[in-house]
Amino acid sequence: MRRIGAVDDGVLAAALTAALGGDEAGFEALWLAFQPALLRYLRVLVGDAAEDVASETWLQAARDLPGFVGDLVAFRVWLFRIGRHRGIDDRRRVRRRPEDPYDPATQDHAAAAGRDAALDVIERLGTEWALEVVASLPPDQAEAVMLRIVAGLDVAQTAAVLGKRPGAVRVAAMRGLRKLANHPQVLARVAEQARGTGGRSPLDSAQPEGV
Repeated sequence: MRRIGAVDDGVLAAALTAALGGDEAGFEALWLAFQPALLRYLRVLVGDAAEDVASETWLQAARDLPGFVGDLVAFRVWLFRIGRHRGIDDRRRVRRRPEDPYDPATQDHAAAAGRDAALDVIERLGTEWALEVVASLPPDQAEAVMLRIVAGLDVAQTAAVLGKRPGAVRVAAMRGLRKLANHPQVLARVAEQARGTGGRSPLDSAQPEGV
């Protein structure tokens, strides 16, 4: 599974060990490594509140880190689970404020076909536009896609974050990627890229691993 801005796991493992020992530089290294993907995930989950929710996530992580037990993989799952719980709390607050209508579940989405275009949108075009397109998916699919493709979690780790069975995560991610691949905006962007490369889409060489 490819990850955006992947950092050497050995370096991050050392940073985690240092952070667990109270080293601020170690914690900062973890923040630098995971914040971009966490922010993209939360952008899909809570929209414009992503920055605030990410801050709450890291504050809780810093507070609870002394009680954390596990390796780097466990930390990644732990961090995104905290982020998801803070995001759910934020959505509950939003529902109590009817003046704020944001809800990814109410947006339209298109019917399915293929995966490569969707992977390209998320991995190569990590923009507000791409995140809005992902947010148009049903919430379970949007979360599965973001955790699998952007956060780089495997199926089991994503299932742990979402509190679901691995099979359900696999199905949600596949359906989400298929819908993204046939989204009108994605198709238009892919066609534009193909014209810019002499008719050959930059996706032609992409061989993503299994969802």
